[in-house]
Amino acid sequence: MKKLILASILTAASFSSVATIVEMQTSQGTIEINLFDQQTPKTVENFLSYVDDAAYNQTVIHRSVDKFVIQGGGFTFSDEMDPITTKPAVINEPVYSNVKGTIAMAKQGGNENSATSQWFFNMSDNSQNLDLQNGGFTVFGQVTAQSQETLNKIAALVHCSQVPLVGVTKEQCSDENLIISNENLVSIQSVVVLDDDPNSAQNLTPKENTLIDNVEVTPPKTSDSSGSMAWLLGALLLVAPRLKRAK
Repeated sequence: MKKLILASILTAASFSSVATIVEMQTSQGTIEINLFDQQTPKTVENFLSYVDDAAYNQTVIHRSVDKFVIQGGGFTFSDEMDPITTKPAVINEPVYSNVKGTIAMAKQGGNENSATSQWFFNMSDNSQNLDLQNGGFTVFGQVTAQSQETLNKIAALVHCSQVPLVGVTKEQCSDENLIISNENLVSIQSVVVLDDDPNSAQNLTPKENTLIDNVEVTPPKTSDSSGSMAWLLGALLLVAPRLKRAK
């Protein structure tokens, strides 16, 4: 298989990494992601298990916060946001820093080992917050420079509460009778593996999470917490408007 050698989009680096390469096709463009197989193996394995099951296909971007994060991997849309079936939570691996252009796992507040299917793209340098908070948020990949343009396009859409929408005005967001269809939401049409060799993209130089070094890591809980949908990023609760599907 032809290896794709990609330049790093991050300028700060402490050590190099290698990556499986996946492609996320969205309704707003393509996002290519390099996964950090060796340094965050459990998280990458967990993410790829959802990819292999096509669990992310036809899900939607349900949260976008300006200059902070774009979040998905948790919901499809019918008459409302419908949570996808999740697997047991994965242990936290806070190796890399939550800088712009990286992808990390979302999880429940107060439980560092609670990540299941949801992930988020860092839209700015969130290291001072997310590298320490809740045991540190696990960064498990980074996007290419061209893919950042797709994320910027999503961030520029009109947002109703924290949900980015297409073909809706800001004024319409305040209408409690707002009716939308799937075409109004940013959808993830497919996520596929482009290169399954973890030794591809050897020029990646992600930034190490050094802030977590002096934080005592809490052992993983024995109970499966993946059933709860109280997903938090720090103190920010997912707040979605009451969206009605077009008939």
